[in-house]
Amino acid sequence: MEQGKIVGRKAPFKLKEIWALRVRLQMESRVRELALFNLAIDSKLRGCDLLSLKVRDICHGDQLATRAVVMQHKTQRPVQFEITPAAREALQKWIKQAGLKSEDFLFPSRIHDSPHLGARQYARILEGWVEELGLDPADYGTHSMRRTKATLIYRRTKNLRAVQLLLGHSKLESTVRYLGIEVDDALEISEQTEI
Repeated sequence: MEQGKIVGRKAPFKLKEIWALRVRLQMESRVRELALFNLAIDSKLRGCDLLSLKVRDICHGDQLATRAVVMQHKTQRPVQFEITPAAREALQKWIKQAGLKSEDFLFPSRIHDSPHLGARQYARILEGWVEELGLDPADYGTHSMRRTKATLIYRRTKNLRAVQLLLGHSKLESTVRYLGIEVDDALEISEQTEI
């Protein structure tokens, strides 16, 4: 084990990596992948919840929603997420290109036995993205997508409660553990809080 490296926890992407990949996907007209990438970052959903989304979960008629609410499979608790303009644009192009209807899965499988993109295929797509960025695939996984925006929000705001709500965690301790907040972070927050 390398010093300071947490085994098991997958790294979130950095802002420069998000933009590098987003631009690459746009330039190469990889419409499905761009829609998947943008929605995964915005939604902060676990892979199983992301892949089981249907068009109707994010659309109101022909309009893409700016926010959506889904029931999480793991916790059976609802979680709300925003859909940014970049994600809405990518999703609109994907839905149109794929000819998807309201009741269709947002990311249908190309294999007839499966109704939607599977977890293993999603992991392979993500591994390809990681390799394109020149990063080590061992450090990243599908959960990296869930952790990315949550980590960026925490670093900018230090607002644990907001991140807790966005991830749908029932306990703040889970969010602290999830983000990997160290004692130094906690002390820094404490020092900045005057009473």
